[in-house]
Amino acid sequence: MSLLTRRRLLRRAALSATAAGVAPAGLAGAAAAGTVASAAAVAGCDDTPDPHGDADPDGALRFPPGFGWGAATSAYQIEGAAKEDGRGESVWDTFSHTPGRIRNGDTGDVAADHYHRYAQDLDLMRDLGLRSYRFSISWPRIQADGSGRPNQRGLDFYRRLVDGLHERGIAPMATLFHWDLPQALQDTGGWENRDTAERFGDYADAVFRALGDQVPVWLTVNEPKTVVQNGYLWGHHAPGRQDPAAAYLVAHHLQLAHGLAVRALRATGGPGRIGPALNLHPCYPADETAEAAAATRLYDGYENRLYLDSIFKGAYPEDVLADLGAESRMVRGVRDGDLEIISSPVDLLAVQYYTPIYVTGQGDTVRRWPTSEAEWQQIYPEGMYDILTRVTRDYGRVPITITENGLPCPDTLGADGTVDDRARIDFLRDHFAAAHRAIRDGVPLESYHVWSLLDNFEWAEGYEQRWGLVYVDYPTQRRVLKRSAHWYRDVIRRNGL
Repeated sequence: MSLLTRRRLLRRAALSATAAGVAPAGLAGAAAAGTVASAAAVAGCDDTPDPHGDADPDGALRFPPGFGWGAATSAYQIEGAAKEDGRGESVWDTFSHTPGRIRNGDTGDVAADHYHRYAQDLDLMRDLGLRSYRFSISWPRIQADGSGRPNQRGLDFYRRLVDGLHERGIAPMATLFHWDLPQALQDTGGWENRDTAERFGDYADAVFRALGDQVPVWLTVNEPKTVVQNGYLWGHHAPGRQDPAAAYLVAHHLQLAHGLAVRALRATGGPGRIGPALNLHPCYPADETAEAAAATRLYDGYENRLYLDSIFKGAYPEDVLADLGAESRMVRGVRDGDLEIISSPVDLLAVQYYTPIYVTGQGDTVRRWPTSEAEWQQIYPEGMYDILTRVTRDYGRVPITITENGLPCPDTLGADGTVDDRARIDFLRDHFAAAHRAIRDGVPLESYHVWSLLDNFEWAEGYEQRWGLVYVDYPTQRRVLKRSAHWYRDVIRRNGL
């Protein structure tokens, strides 16, 4: 890797890895096709109403029958019970207990105490009318050191959770890895070590054999790009490294882990569907120059095509490989047969959208839209449409589920016991409308999971940012439905806006 590329990657991380948010940068409009244009031209869209759309005469937007309205969480962010029932230590336990790493010195030791309060949370989901619930399984809760015989107490917890979802008519959607790598594996090299991907395949197999008969949809690796950028380029997520040479070797091993998990599910013969969970956001040129177009193309390669092309086309993008250099650890780390494993056929793609990216001719980024409390998040609902249509156009009609989309708000519990988060309602309404238009224009979108069900431990931001539909009063762990939760319940009941 050249010194120039190393500096470029560190600068890109500083610009796009999002300073510890839920989900950083992502997918590019026409950049993946080799052309760059305005947002509208990228998507091939305008604001002309479609006469064949499924809007009611009163203007209401109805989603397809059976659309999977849901909400999402992750294990480390809500479960707590960090040292109970055989759970081992994760990289996030280590990272959050390191002074100076997390805002206010917060940790996920207790979080939203979901491990003990899951039944109450299941009732909240039922009362909201959720049709789907996307959660993650804690690898160190299943294998304390990342290998060996699975911990039955850990499996039993997730079996109770899954059974409770079915009892309430909610479809489980389980993510195998949402960043909580067992610390024991990190101690032997973590995702820089190819063996970690092999261990992940074994872990996936154990979980599939224990729960596969009751989980209809599995997601493999959540946002591999965030682990690469935030964990190994910028260093504000676990394991807290700033090592570009290691970062993209990590990307390859995460992709390999994804493919091994897909193959593990197929080997069990189970009925579940499986796919990756990728944070994908549109990249647009900041101006009309050829330099901005070229820079956006490469930016998109690192942000999106590195992950999409390997999974759906069985090859890494040539421009990214050339930029990394033939002697990079990633390029040298790819073995014969790896991309065949990574591109094992999947049943669906989970898309997570938070913000667009605007790229200058120098490869820097600029902001064009208002930002949320998470300063990296520009609020641009059209980006939702652009993501979904781009994926369908460039990678075929793979079924899509949105597994994260949301907004942090300065939520406070009022004197009357309510939480008025109107900004979140406006945000979701606009993004739902964009998703509806994508469906109307041929995108096979099956479900939509709001981030997040509960206020939770928000990684490097600790408990400073609240993203939930449900307010959590952390000292008492009392749950309060926010105004957005009541609104969302009506959306689900109507199956539309």
